[in-house]
Amino acid sequence: MKTERIYKILFSSVYPLYIQKVEKKGRTKEELDIVIKWLTGYTDNQIKEQIEKKVDFQTFFAEAPKINPNASKITGVICGYRVEEIEDPLIQKMRYLDKLIDEIAKGRKMEKILRE
Repeated sequence: MKTERIYKILFSSVYPLYIQKVEKKGRTKEELDIVIKWLTGYTDNQIKEQIEKKVDFQTFFAEAPKINPNASKITGVICGYRVEEIEDPLIQKMRYLDKLIDEIAKGRKMEKILRE
């Protein structure tokens, strides 16, 4: 998939899939929202607004109040790529989010997921 296409994926179209993934593994939407807020600095209302505006991932991350400075502590493999080695900043942020969601789904403790 070309990066231009990835940038234009709507956050609002993927968010329900994130919810489905974590709930299928016995976790909650609230836990999902906690990691999204941790990574991006958004509030609950701001996340809702982004969904309602149907922003793409490029806009979602561009408008994020503040990417967590501990995001660089997110390491590991997602979709066959080491997240810490991804050079495109937007793709890396998207993969950080994917990695956090995978960790929720795998039952990891929130303290570990949030790199506390």
